Formats: sequence, structure tokens, C-alpha cells
Amino acid sequence: MHGLSALSVWWIRLGIQPQRILPGQPQQNGAHERMHRTLKREAIRPARATLRGQQRAFDHFRVEHNDVRPHQHLRGATPGARYRPSARPYPSVLPAITYPSHFTVKEVTAAGTFRLGPQLYFLSNSLCHYPVGLEEVDDDVWSVYFCRLLLARINLRTATLTRG
Repeated sequence: MHGLSALSVWWIRLGIQPQRILPGQPQQNGAHERMHRTLKREAIRPARATLRGQQRAFDHFRVEHNDVRPHQHLRGATPGARYRPSARPYPSVLPAITYPSHFTVKEVTAAGTFRLGPQLYFLSNSLCHYPVGLEEVDDDVWSVYFCRLLLARINLRTATLTRG
């Protein structure tokens, strides 16, 4: 569900909501796809003979991409010239996962599932042992949240789980 990974779960816990494009639609994220094409051409293909050589190629690309090459989207500026560190402090401990008191809270099992009524639903192996919050939004219709991210909706009448 949502293509969650351990990294995206960590981001969500930090209050960062991952953005996804539709499968098979790279044009929805053209600038990012273009950067990957340039990265491959300049730093990966061909692969360097040693790890140290490969790291030098990546480092050169990073400096070129962020501090040397002007970007059309930035009106000729470089990303490094526009970068500003976040004012938000980085937490030393991730915040506790809490839900409003009217939510039903379920712990995701080691298999990535949870039970609602008689039915078992699969969410993600990345959520194993994390709590998810369930909110009844209509008769027999529940929204499933991880932190503030709406993951899915469950229709108990049809026992279907659909992406939120």
C-alpha cells in the first residue's frame, strides 16, 4: 500500500509525506527523471573500476549538478545558490505515534497485516509492529491512517481495502 519502504515510514514519522506518481507515468516527475538520466550518463555508465573511482564520479556529478550547472527551472541559478537549511530542528528521538481518541488503533503484525472484524487485511511489511489508526467515516467504511497519512479505506460489507 503506497509503496511504503522503511525509509518512507521514517519520513512519515518525521512529518514528511512522500509524494508518488502513477505507475508507468515518468512524465509526471520529468525534472527528477531528467536528473537520473544525467546521473547515469555522467557518473554510472560505464561503471568505474573501483569503489573509490565510482565515489569520485558521484562527487563530481553532485558538485556539477548543485553548484556549477545553471538550471533553466531556477532561471539560470544553481540549486546550491537557492538551498536554505530547514529551520525545523532534527529530532534526536522520533515522536511517538498517536491518534485521536475516537480512532481504533491496531498494531500491524510481523506479516504486515491487521484484523478488522473477521477479516485480515494486508498493508505493508514496512509497517510491521507499528500502530495504525482506523476511523469509521460511514456505516461499515473505515479510513486507515499511519500517522497523518491516509493509507486506505476499508468497506466491511464487501471486505475490500482500497488505496486512500
